[in-house]
Amino acid sequence: MSGEFSGKRVLVTGGSRGIGRATVLEFARRGANVAFTYARSADSAEAVRAEAETFGVISRAYQSDVADFEASRQLVGDVKEALGGIDVLVNNAGIVRDKLILQMTEEDWDEVVRTNLKGVFNVTKHTAALMVKQRKGRIVNIGSISGVAGFAGQTNYAASKAALGGFTKSLANELGRRNVTCVTLALGIVETEMTSGLPEEYLSRMVERVALRRAASTPEMARIVANFASDEMEYVNGQVILVDGGTGI
Repeated sequence: MSGEFSGKRVLVTGGSRGIGRATVLEFARRGANVAFTYARSADSAEAVRAEAETFGVISRAYQSDVADFEASRQLVGDVKEALGGIDVLVNNAGIVRDKLILQMTEEDWDEVVRTNLKGVFNVTKHTAALMVKQRKGRIVNIGSISGVAGFAGQTNYAASKAALGGFTKSLANELGRRNVTCVTLALGIVETEMTSGLPEEYLSRMVERVALRRAASTPEMARIVANFASDEMEYVNGQVILVDGGTGI
């Protein structure tokens, strides 16, 4: 599997930690040149960039707000200049502001939708223009089981992730004739910095809903993301795919 993406150019949003970090490193391990965005920690981003380059590939880190339309345009232009193009886009950047709706503020709602949904539009719009010209590309959106099943305290997050389903289907219809595909992976519970901050009792109840009775690891999810971005999965298009260990079945 090493070298499977040799010569490919990959952009991962939110790539300095968690699932994004693991995804950057997985693509690098498979031979891809990788670029990724980060929001705040330059030190963490540099550590990921340096680790990716130990696989003998080119790696670039960009501090960029995916929710900013012009910043996203600049990002895609910078990645094109650095890598020569973009063959795979992984829309991973996202935030949570979990609260019951009676406590949720307008800002809580707007921040989540702005990053998780508008951010996907921004980066995809500019990247898709490159892929159409190349007549080939893979777009993988990182969704959530919350957008399918809905969890209490996540009306903003669940809405932003559910909306990726319609976005994915419409985009697949628009770009398929140019050999550009799009899927959304609705991920279940994953062991990340985000979930490590959850109360132990709440986390245990979540895991009990999973048929496998465990959370996924970030490397495990990264392998699945890379698999769906590969040429072997080209005919999988316009779908929301549950990657949740069997949650609530």
